Amino acid sequence: MEIEELVSAYDYPEDAPWLRANMIATLDGAIQYKGNTGAIGYETDWLLMQELRKLADVVIMGASTVREYDEFPSATPLVVVSRSLDLDFDGKVFAEARSRPIIVTCAAAPAERLRVAEERAEVLVCGDRSADVGLMLETLAERGFRRMLCEGGPTLLAEVAAAGWLHELCLTMSPMVVAGTAKRILDGPVIDIQRMKLRHTVQDGDYLFLKYQVER
Repeated sequence: MEIEELVSAYDYPEDAPWLRANMIATLDGAIQYKGNTGAIGYETDWLLMQELRKLADVVIMGASTVREYDEFPSATPLVVVSRSLDLDFDGKVFAEARSRPIIVTCAAAPAERLRVAEERAEVLVCGDRSADVGLMLETLAERGFRRMLCEGGPTLLAEVAAAGWLHELCLTMSPMVVAGTAKRILDGPVIDIQRMKLRHTVQDGDYLFLKYQVER
């Protein structure tokens, strides 16, 4: 499948702000195999991820997800959510960023790590003991980041859903079963059921690209 044909189905709606999540999972619900998300994906899924980043005003990730990347070459600004600020600020994700990253943390963040973070990124303090995801998303929207893309991880994505900001879920179904104890795409406390409508299904070989949106 040509990536241009696939991307044409992913325009953002006009009534932003709008948060889109992009995730991949196996048939039995795992997001990784032996700790490696890339092991369940393939080239087209990777290319789609790059294109979805271009469509967004901002890309949002939790600290664990950022630690999986050696670099973040997209020109779209990266937002990293972290309470502990346990991040490699000398690594390529920060040192070679094409746009100055934004770190979202809380008032209880370690003072020394906060100082280092402020040297490499813009820092937003949202919340006291932990990062307030709802407040973060409201703040980003007020700053003009209307088209948002969240790439997880599952803990952050569960917090996004709990805050009522999961407007769209783009899910790649990987034709694998792996068993084990890998997490699901959302990992957090039970929330009220949020029904979503299937907007498109695209098949590429044995993989399926699904797009769901909240009922409105």
